[in-house]
Amino acid sequence: MATKRVIVDPITRIEGHLRIEVEVDENNVIQNAYSTSTLWRGLETIVKNRDPRDAGFLMQRICGVCTYSHYRAGIEAVEDALGIEPPLNAKLTRALMNQALFMHDHPVHFYHLHGLDWVDVVSALKANPALAAKEAFKYTKYPVAAGEGDLKKVQDKVKIFVEKGQLGPFANAYWGHKSFKLTPEQNLIALSHYLKALEIQRDMAKMTAIFGGKQPHPQSLTVGGVTCIMDLLDPSRMGEFLTLFKKGQDFVNNAYYADVLMAAKAYKNEPSVTDKRGVMNFIAHNTIRLNRSEYLFDSGIIMNGDISKVYPINEDLITEEATHSWYKDNQPLHPYEGKTNPNYTGFVDRQTVGPDGKMIHSKSIDEKNKYSWIKSPRYDGKPMEVGPLACMLVSYASGNDRVKKVVDQFLKESGLPVGALFTTLGRTAARMLQTKVIVDNGLETFNALIENLKVDKETYTSYKIDKNKEYKGRFIGDVPRGMLSHWIRIKNGVVENYQAVVPSTWNAGPKDANGLIGPYESNLIGMKVEDITQPLEIIRVIHSFDPCIACAVHVMDTKGNDLGVHKVDPIYGASC
Repeated sequence: MATKRVIVDPITRIEGHLRIEVEVDENNVIQNAYSTSTLWRGLETIVKNRDPRDAGFLMQRICGVCTYSHYRAGIEAVEDALGIEPPLNAKLTRALMNQALFMHDHPVHFYHLHGLDWVDVVSALKANPALAAKEAFKYTKYPVAAGEGDLKKVQDKVKIFVEKGQLGPFANAYWGHKSFKLTPEQNLIALSHYLKALEIQRDMAKMTAIFGGKQPHPQSLTVGGVTCIMDLLDPSRMGEFLTLFKKGQDFVNNAYYADVLMAAKAYKNEPSVTDKRGVMNFIAHNTIRLNRSEYLFDSGIIMNGDISKVYPINEDLITEEATHSWYKDNQPLHPYEGKTNPNYTGFVDRQTVGPDGKMIHSKSIDEKNKYSWIKSPRYDGKPMEVGPLACMLVSYASGNDRVKKVVDQFLKESGLPVGALFTTLGRTAARMLQTKVIVDNGLETFNALIENLKVDKETYTSYKIDKNKEYKGRFIGDVPRGMLSHWIRIKNGVVENYQAVVPSTWNAGPKDANGLIGPYESNLIGMKVEDITQPLEIIRVIHSFDPCIACAVHVMDTKGNDLGVHKVDPIYGASC
């Protein structure tokens, strides 16, 4: 079968640098797909031979978005290695900061990174604001920023941008694409919430900063506990957190939930987002502490899409390999034994589809050999999907009442079956539903902290590091993009080895030695692309994972040698 190769590079509206190459047949159905990270970072190497107490502060620099996730992971990996049990106040404070991160991260993803895959902004300019205001009441009793006046103001603002030819964040998109399904009025509602979400983003960042000192890169976590005791004992600071939480709660319930419900109804017959694809194996770890003993979300594994069974996680079965990654050590290694020695082999010359649909000569990945800086994590030799979808499926299948209530409500209101969760639409909805579960239940953590502070002011556990002992420990838990783990070995009082196995490594990794492909690649194969010069369907699928490639790649040459040169052409192959 004759195929054409299409390159989408760079995938924009993500953190980091990601390239997708696909082979399509004469009907534009994807036959093969390859996920490639083209740039790298060096945190795992930088942290070696340093005081382990510095690990969290250094590792949070992996990413400018996921700062708190890696900060906490670095701190708690060391605590696990040293056998430190932080006080309950510290655990609950960290949980509240984690909630704030989810409440910030997920709406930002949907509106500012992924939303324009579903929303046709140009179409919104044709909408009738009065009809749009009525439409908003179909999805919530209390619409946010969706009155006729609000919508007219948004429409007029964007029209000015269009008339000046300065669309800003809305430029270079595939407006008018046949796979867009929202009406002009629905597009206008979502566009208004896009702008409103910018304000909410700021407020949710403030929530983290209340206990973290600042955001991004908070500073209040330390090995043994937290340092923000004065904020915890200040009623005004606690009241400020509560006020901001409720503001975020209102936006999630009456804008975010409503818009995803609206999109679910509109897109339920669009094959590129509703057909089942992917590895169908899911892994998630408990997260969001509610009190001394309970977590909001559960741990477990689902295999082959069978939600009648949830298996426990055996951490010994987690490995990373580099058969098709630009590293020297190909064999599957447990993270405690992980290695990051680069072996960059470059690209090959090949005929590919150009921006105008004609074949051109270009550089392409060599899929038979090494083609990505991301490794291939496996669980018992099998590829796994991580993320909000995995988290919600595991918790739902585990009989988690808080999760089942929200998921069942959404499925009923959208008219979708449970099987629809195993799709691109389901993955996007799961991220929103995870946020709703948090805003519906997160104040249990806040109230538990208030009650505990009445009888206990401790926020720190003292400890000693014996330089004559060797230690090893890990952090493992779900963060906004899925299951994250940091693995540390300590020897002679310093870090001997450090590995971070992050969500986007699980999802974006290349095929392994057995030819098994990961979630990004498997979710693209079999999908039809309407127009290969405007591959919106590819971008929509990849964006549904909320890629964080800066997190997924950690390698550098400590001698300062060039490992490769990468030039990004902002015109050819660029995607919005």
